[in-house]
Amino acid sequence: MAEKKDIRALTKEQLKEYFLSIGEKAFRAQQVYEWLWQKSVKSFEDMTNISLELRQKLEENFVINHIRVDHIQRSTDGTIKNAVRLHDGKIVESVLIPTDKRITACISSQVGCSLDCHFCATARLKRMRNLNADEIYDQVVAIKNEAESFYNRPLTNIVFMGMGEPLMNYNNVLEAVDKITSDEGLGMSAKRITLSTVGLAKMIKKLADDEVKFNLAVSLHSARDEVRDRIMPINHKNPIPQLADALRYWYEKTRRKVTYEYVVWRDINDSQEDIDALVKFCKIIPCKVNLIEYNPIDDGVFQQAQPESLENYIRALENAGIVAKVRYSRGKDIDAACGQLANKNEIAETV
Repeated sequence: MAEKKDIRALTKEQLKEYFLSIGEKAFRAQQVYEWLWQKSVKSFEDMTNISLELRQKLEENFVINHIRVDHIQRSTDGTIKNAVRLHDGKIVESVLIPTDKRITACISSQVGCSLDCHFCATARLKRMRNLNADEIYDQVVAIKNEAESFYNRPLTNIVFMGMGEPLMNYNNVLEAVDKITSDEGLGMSAKRITLSTVGLAKMIKKLADDEVKFNLAVSLHSARDEVRDRIMPINHKNPIPQLADALRYWYEKTRRKVTYEYVVWRDINDSQEDIDALVKFCKIIPCKVNLIEYNPIDDGVFQQAQPESLENYIRALENAGIVAKVRYSRGKDIDAACGQLANKNEIAETV
């Protein structure tokens, strides 16, 4: 017997064609599409404005490979981390981050990661596969529901800063964003979505060419090739001059500033030379800098910088007219902070 197709892999036009092929009216496609995306139903049984006979036919021919939140952890600071089980048994993590003014969903785009950034726990996992657009979408829906349930507040922002490199799952990520921002999906503004990349120059240019409306962040951590090569091997193929060229292209096309995510470590990137290099890099295009408190991953190689090192960075950036702030991580007690999503839940096939 052939494996059933996930119905959410079909476009609305393909749904129309299916219904016409079985003698149904074309408007059924719109009904089903709304159930799948706006209402995020997990079974055909829940599609109550469709006849029982047609629901049974859908059940016979399709599946809805919905995610399942296996485990929820709550931090003392209010952060919530979800262990999300996918239809094939693999697990990713996503995080709800509450502040006074916003509730942000931090979303994963891959199971594991292949980039081997030495300071990131996720990089210790091999990349097992890309997430489908619906699996990305479902993470957002789960956190939206938690925001309303636990905080009685709406989800306001989405960041692609969870497990994986979003630009290495380009098509599925953009399809998920289309659904998230569509009136037929969650109807969120693209201005409230930020995609974070390690700096894949070619793909940053593609984002610009595709005229995306969401925001771009770059996980930078050094503006010196000799340092970045050492801590982020991807820099060998995307060195600083090449990244700078891609960012100029991004700004020329979009006229939107970039955010640089930048962790400062003791004896790695806390010298005056490192500070001067970052200030120079920040003058390439309009930008802002988030200096991030480091969250240790138990190997001892990377250590938090001294407070005065962060102060030196802030002073130099502000003196150069660059917006900069220190971002203190949330959810550290549940390993939900930046760089800690290593998934201590087992990433494995369901036994």
